[in-house]
Amino acid sequence: MEQVARVLDHEVKRLFPDGTVQRAEVRRGDGPGLLLVQVFIPGTEDLAAWAEEHREPMAELRRELSLRLPSARMLEFTSDAPDAPVISMPDDGSLAAEQLSSQDIVRRALALLRENYVFPELAGQVAASVEARLDAGEYDNLDEIALTELLTSHLQEASGNKHLRVGLGGARIPEPGEPRRDRDAGQAAGRGPGRQQMRRPGQLVNFGIHRVERLDGNIGYLDLRGVPPPEHAGPAITAAMELVAGTFALIIDLRRNGGGSPHGVALWCSYLIDERPIRLNDIFSAETGETTQFWSYPYLPGRRYLDRPVYVLTSSKTFSGGEDLGYTLQALGRAEVIGEATGGGAHPTRPFPISAAVHIGVPHARSISPLTGTNWQGTGVIPDTPAPADQAYDVAYTKALRHVLELGDVPPPIADEARDALASRELTG
Repeated sequence: MEQVARVLDHEVKRLFPDGTVQRAEVRRGDGPGLLLVQVFIPGTEDLAAWAEEHREPMAELRRELSLRLPSARMLEFTSDAPDAPVISMPDDGSLAAEQLSSQDIVRRALALLRENYVFPELAGQVAASVEARLDAGEYDNLDEIALTELLTSHLQEASGNKHLRVGLGGARIPEPGEPRRDRDAGQAAGRGPGRQQMRRPGQLVNFGIHRVERLDGNIGYLDLRGVPPPEHAGPAITAAMELVAGTFALIIDLRRNGGGSPHGVALWCSYLIDERPIRLNDIFSAETGETTQFWSYPYLPGRRYLDRPVYVLTSSKTFSGGEDLGYTLQALGRAEVIGEATGGGAHPTRPFPISAAVHIGVPHARSISPLTGTNWQGTGVIPDTPAPADQAYDVAYTKALRHVLELGDVPPPIADEARDALASRELTG
């Protein structure tokens, strides 16, 4: 249901930008595979008058749900007020012909897989295994939610690639012969959203920098839950590193990091090594046959964090760009990785529309570390110090405190802080 909620939230924000909608919820409907969508307006509003004013966006939302979430057979507008009235908008079925059957969705997904997967031979093997399931009727008459979940599990099982997935949320399908306009290419040519528009979603989550903290004992802590590109996140990354610049050790928490930009990875790494350019990663594109190199930055707008220990925390949920950051710092000998083996997704992925309701994410390139000659695909980043994810922080903080107490020039107040923090951890541990 998480995918469904994301699609719904996007459409509600797009169609009701005036803020008069408090929230939208989705839950299971009265039959198998059916959904009920409820949109809540403030209880102080007169629903009939509100509906009259918002008639067009209400109708557009109903249309978008019929196209993008066909299982959402009922749309309701109401409020949290006691005995609140309800305006119901059922799907009238007029757009059913514009949707694909589950069998057609699978066939188009496999065609896109064969055309775009970074390993063509493996793509053929994966497609053949799914076609056998298709012929056996395993995908017959499934709604888009059940279908995307089942098909994703089969694709990943056959390929061993967690980046390969089918999800909700489609797009307009280009006409035959029409060139594809990738977002980055469009921006480079002056098309597409402007930089400020692209920055806004990142600002709302602080560009993945969930927390920056000075821990007792003068230990820096960064909780990073994404790796946005430097053109958007650069100032925030610089500010975060400035806040921990005076600490004696640094903990970088990637346990909830689902990925991001290799350029962003290069910027984070650059703050932790000296100014000599180092080739950090290569990405080979199967589509163009070209290899893009990612180097550290010789100049940074803030202070580098050098000659002090860095501990990187990982979990099985650390993925993609988050893995790239941990893997590269480990390969450089710049960080000790503590926690669990990561998810194992080293292949950059691009979404391809199948229908208005569904898309497939296909790995179209692969990372090759010039530091190791390989990558973390399938294996994940293997920690230097294995620990359950929920204990990785304690292990790292204890190591950092002991490092501080081994230093010879720590001011007494900070040494006392470190000693007390370590004692309390040993007592509770």
